[in-house]
Amino acid sequence: MNLSRLAIAKTDIVKFFGAQENKVWRHSDIAGILAHARDGWRLAQRTNAREFIDFLMASGRLKRVSFPFGEPYQPEVRYTWGDLPMPQVFLTLKRGCHFSHYTAVKLHGLTEQVPKTTYLNFEQGLSSNSKGKLTQGAIDAAFKRPVRTTKYVAETDEFRVCLLNGRNTGYLGVEAIDGDWMRATNVERTLIDIAVRPVYSGGVHEVLNAYRHAMDRVSVNRLASMLAELQFIYPYHQVIGCYLERAGYRPAMLDLLRRFPMEFDFYLEHGMRKTEHVKEWRLHVPQGF
Repeated sequence: MNLSRLAIAKTDIVKFFGAQENKVWRHSDIAGILAHARDGWRLAQRTNAREFIDFLMASGRLKRVSFPFGEPYQPEVRYTWGDLPMPQVFLTLKRGCHFSHYTAVKLHGLTEQVPKTTYLNFEQGLSSNSKGKLTQGAIDAAFKRPVRTTKYVAETDEFRVCLLNGRNTGYLGVEAIDGDWMRATNVERTLIDIAVRPVYSGGVHEVLNAYRHAMDRVSVNRLASMLAELQFIYPYHQVIGCYLERAGYRPAMLDLLRRFPMEFDFYLEHGMRKTEHVKEWRLHVPQGF
């Protein structure tokens, strides 16, 4: 019988999966393993991947993790051998993805809060970087509207994970931390990212708090160099300079941001109603910020 052949081969099958360095698989990965090892395990030809997975879940240590992404995206499923840290599973959702924004803030110890959402960034192709000429009118129109946020979100009772399809940067500032499998933006890149998208970072006050916590750990020289390399079309250096100043960084550090051109008035975030203008940085900020 089909079940008896699986049962006879159980010891070898369990030993095989337990010996694998990779402990996270897609359905297609397990189907490939079955196709490759079927004859060696003497399994019936009619045993399909679904039956094989059900057997591993019932008789082995295989666990199923569902990611219910909504339209226009497709739900995802991952299988793990035993109980793995969920961050390790998250990093298999997209090739090259890494922790960013509020999640990176937490990983670097730059907040005392416990973010409810895990943020992962995966980069677009080389053609994704914006090009064009700025005008004050275009900036005003864009930042008076509410910010657009991703719908690439999966939420369960156990987690909420948000995938961000970021611009291509060649993974600038992405490093392995706390083990080879944990990839996240470094402190400098994290401070840039959260200034650009505070909506994914707990809001502007949490961003300012992160800048304060990072004061003894960040290299503003390296941050400024990285900012120049990123070549944003918008003048985010004005935003970062304001955060550095409000967080209490030394004037010499602020000078590194003042070297960038300030040709336009800019905005700390999208959709602000009551604002104040910070003349030194040509920046509109929320009233009372």
